Amino acid sequence: MIDNSSIDALKNTIDIVDVIGNYVELKKAGASFKANCPFHGEKTPSFVVSPTKQFYHCFGCGVGGDAIKFVMEIEKLTYPEAIEKLASMYNFSLQYTKGSSDYSDAKRVLEIVQKWYRSNLDHNSDAQQYLKDRGISQSSLEAFGVGYVPEAGAVMGFLRSQALPMPKVEEAGIIARGERGDYYARLHQRITFPIYAPGGSIVGFGGRTTTNHPAKYINSPQTKLFNKSRLLYGYQRAKEDIYKKKELIVCEGYLDVIMFHQAGFTTAVATLGTALTAEHLPLLHKGEPRVILAYDGDKAGVAAALKAARLLSAHSFDGGVVLFPDGQDPADMIAAGQVEKVDGLLRGAKPLIPFVLEQIAGMYDLANPTQKEAAFGGMKSFLASLSPLMQETFVPLAATQLGVSPGLFGGNRDNSTVRQRFEETQQRQEDPEWQSILRTLIEEPRLIDEVMDVIGIDMVGAYREAMEALMRGEMEHPAVLHLSMNDRIPLLSEEELRQALLKQLEMYYRRRFQQVMRDPSIPFAQKSYIRNKIQRDIIPKLKRGELIPYASDFTL
Repeated sequence: MIDNSSIDALKNTIDIVDVIGNYVELKKAGASFKANCPFHGEKTPSFVVSPTKQFYHCFGCGVGGDAIKFVMEIEKLTYPEAIEKLASMYNFSLQYTKGSSDYSDAKRVLEIVQKWYRSNLDHNSDAQQYLKDRGISQSSLEAFGVGYVPEAGAVMGFLRSQALPMPKVEEAGIIARGERGDYYARLHQRITFPIYAPGGSIVGFGGRTTTNHPAKYINSPQTKLFNKSRLLYGYQRAKEDIYKKKELIVCEGYLDVIMFHQAGFTTAVATLGTALTAEHLPLLHKGEPRVILAYDGDKAGVAAALKAARLLSAHSFDGGVVLFPDGQDPADMIAAGQVEKVDGLLRGAKPLIPFVLEQIAGMYDLANPTQKEAAFGGMKSFLASLSPLMQETFVPLAATQLGVSPGLFGGNRDNSTVRQRFEETQQRQEDPEWQSILRTLIEEPRLIDEVMDVIGIDMVGAYREAMEALMRGEMEHPAVLHLSMNDRIPLLSEEELRQALLKQLEMYYRRRFQQVMRDPSIPFAQKSYIRNKIQRDIIPKLKRGELIPYASDFTL
């Protein structure tokens, strides 16, 4: 049981604006803050947070309370669980009259394991050499707590030596249970990067292989403490400078963040192996910084930058995009002593909206009237996601890039023949389940990023074109309209969507398993790894109802 004086001390420590700002984009409105209510759908903000009263209230649906009540409602937690969640977020040590809690146990496990990981790095020359070759200084290793986890047997031996309860260690995400019920270490033979909540408490780990393992990077699984879609690597170290400089740099990996900080760019953070999503926005919005997307200039980096720039633009963020040239990433350039060049690239970042318009135009052959029309549809759809002022500001630029009259963007596009043209030109094998999944995403676009975290574009088969258009936010694309206008395709509830995805994922991984086992070109060691990964890890999780991050050929 949590001591009452400890709860009072926690209440005096936390700030309701900061707490709710982790979940909702808050905007200053006089002495208070406003937002769209997270508890009911609305387009006009009626959800008000008062920093003086430390209270929130929605004038639309009537909900209200303090920071603890908010966390209870948004996370669906009991009162003690909400207290513990807040204590974990703000690195606050609760006092208990007797017993302990899941959160305090998990936090204790993570702290013990991190100390061990950190000490191991001093005894592994290969890991030390790799980090040295990447240009990381000793002071950076210490500042970011970089460590090393040895072979799986050593991990299990250490955990037993500490007399840690294995179920609690599993809850912390350090170990997992195989199909036969035996425990195994999630990370082994990897350089480790501790991941912290914005308040400074450790919540999980990332690991980079030192053995040419097919999965180069692995993160902790989702736990009560760790939600990768709401976390940014390095944020706890960067936040003070983010608030001070009104700037935030989003890059792609742990090493990029460390090297950025080492070179003096101390507002750098990174997503955790996932694309930037709407769940990251409240954290990005804190302090109202200008957001710079600093991504590799390869095909994957450009695609990630485009998706992130569209998302930020639609939510009225100020910022820009930097694509690092010649296949280099920020860490490589900084290690090579090109700090001034990196600084110049950041200062010359392409503004978000012009970047998106430029990328859309570049997807099509504008000399071809049909493709030019598709580019127009993509631009018009993107501009429609912006505020009226931004639309008016950037319509001339879009028109110039396409070589059309700006007035064309003001008219309502006639889509009366789109469905007919689409059905005449597209012959496909219908799949009712994927149709329902995609139509549900069209109606509930907030779910797209969450679904794309667990599926790959290769899984949707004949619906690849529609899925790619959805990812780009092109709701007027013929493939999307074909599905959205078909009332015979049933919409799914969130639970039905979850079950449909679980079914499709299990079918996909079982097919992938058979393909790999029959492929003579795949080395035996890799086949063994993939067999164990699918049979002992992926399939058991899916059977338990756990939606797992998509494992591509690269990450399997």
